[in-house]
Amino acid sequence: MHRYRTHTCGQLRSQDAGTTARLSGWVHRKRDHGNLLFVDLRDHYGVTQVVVDVSNPVFKVLEAARPESVVTVTGGVVTRSAETANSKLPTGEIEVQVVEAELQSTADVLPMQVAGEQEFPEEMRLRYRYLDLRREKVHANMLLRSNVIAYLRRQMIDQGFVEYQTPILTASSPEGARDYLVVSRIHPGKFYALPQAPQQFKQLLMVAGFDKYFQVAPCFRDEDGRADRSPGEFYQLDFEMSFVTQDDVFAAIEPVLQGVFEEFGGGRAVTQAPFPRITYADSMLKYGSDKPDLRNPIIISDVTEAFRGSNFGIFAKAIESKGAVVRAIPAPGAGDRPRSFFDKLNEWARENGAGGLGYIVFAAEGAKGPIAKNLEESRIAAIREATGAKDGDAVFFACDKVNAAAKFSGLVRTKLATELDLFEKDVFKFCWTVDFPMYELDEETGKIEFSHNPFSMPQGGMEALLEQDPLTINAYQYDIVCNGVELSSGAIRNHRPEVMLKAFEIAGYPAEEVEHRFGGMLNAFRYGAPPHGGSAPGIDRIVMLLADEPNIREVILFPMNQQAQDLLMQAPADITTERLRELHIKLDLPKPKKVVTDGGASEKEPAGN
Repeated sequence: MHRYRTHTCGQLRSQDAGTTARLSGWVHRKRDHGNLLFVDLRDHYGVTQVVVDVSNPVFKVLEAARPESVVTVTGGVVTRSAETANSKLPTGEIEVQVVEAELQSTADVLPMQVAGEQEFPEEMRLRYRYLDLRREKVHANMLLRSNVIAYLRRQMIDQGFVEYQTPILTASSPEGARDYLVVSRIHPGKFYALPQAPQQFKQLLMVAGFDKYFQVAPCFRDEDGRADRSPGEFYQLDFEMSFVTQDDVFAAIEPVLQGVFEEFGGGRAVTQAPFPRITYADSMLKYGSDKPDLRNPIIISDVTEAFRGSNFGIFAKAIESKGAVVRAIPAPGAGDRPRSFFDKLNEWARENGAGGLGYIVFAAEGAKGPIAKNLEESRIAAIREATGAKDGDAVFFACDKVNAAAKFSGLVRTKLATELDLFEKDVFKFCWTVDFPMYELDEETGKIEFSHNPFSMPQGGMEALLEQDPLTINAYQYDIVCNGVELSSGAIRNHRPEVMLKAFEIAGYPAEEVEHRFGGMLNAFRYGAPPHGGSAPGIDRIVMLLADEPNIREVILFPMNQQAQDLLMQAPADITTERLRELHIKLDLPKPKKVVTDGGASEKEPAGN
């Protein structure tokens, strides 16, 4: 018999009754019934109930073992009576009657319980992550993640993609976020950067003739954490293809995503390929976001002309003097809601930085509400036609400059669907957002910047760069969106050096700087580069959706907290003076802040992160 186990704790069934088994695992729960001690023994595979009689010398071994101590037990497998069987456990028809027990490892008093569904503060959970990972739901999330990655790999290989590994230590690149920098010991004053994505390397692989690349790629970005973004690092299914159009890229990844959500989505409906395609301009207008949640049936409309020159002065003046637009957000069936419903939404709008939230209620006897009182019937009729509002519906309005109006109307759309319970349930709704603008205007500096991936091919090529207003140029850029979550960005790449230099010039990068920062890729393009493109769906977000978790940290083994701290390993940490000297680094830390105590005396407070 094996020293530690003949079976796992999730393996034994009624057909094993009458055999002898040896199990090893953690003490999950204990129930002392006086003459009998019941122990739920847990390992990676499941839970088995074991029982020991008080007359057995090993009774004291198990009685003394605290929860989460590790033990090995040996005994006979017996069938449990119909009254005591546990239908919730795969092993619930049997139990092991212990004759031998060995304590392998003693657990101290636990800072947090593993058994049960009690909630604990995230800081505690991350500090004792090895305990948190033993908990059933978190443990299952990590298994789901592993299975999803294995599935994605198989699907990509079956399509003829080949997995390659790209460097982790590389050069800084302007890809939309701050780089994490790594100091070079043998090149004083110089730094490597951790890759925000394998962008340049995947393109170089195409230039090198590898045709179809993929990788489960780690990416590093110095960004603030949020519910769907982990600070520090994340993983993506990175892929690139040669001699392809945008349609070819879509056709390659759509069945992979449809398949993984059907395989692991628990029976929830999944959008069938080909996924709907929505232009960036339409997405911002109709959904108030470039990542539209299609589970929400509300469609936003532009009703600027209905208010231009109208008697509703607030909107009319904003349109005339500030170039504002008006967006209408319908609320189906909200017309019969009490006044408090509208007042609460008005207050919510103020909390979100708006002046308020005007509305019209449509009824058989006519339009109602503060806006309707100051608007001509013909204009109200135009709004009704534009929004498709029916009697019993309400329509809310956002008035601001284009970008601000789009953003706020998107928030209103989500808020209304939540309040009115309009979201479609048990479904994964996919779409593509396409035709992103190549450039955008930084409102603070007035400078033109890349709005997306700087290595994308502009639609219209060099001719567009030379003749069009840069802010009117679209790129072959696209995002995959599922249930309002951006899973992926991608593009058909700019593979022509002269077009790339001109594209960067418009964004304020002189040719010398582009040559200096991207010389490796530019030179590669000068020796024959195929047209190529790809995408990179985020694995963390895919698993987050499949696990129905609202926070991405719930599907990452050892995540940082929202302040980008690893509480388990205590990172980031101070470095010794000797090590800093070896790396030729001298710290210039911010001065401690001064705070005034209640008594008026000043004392020092450490600077925040």
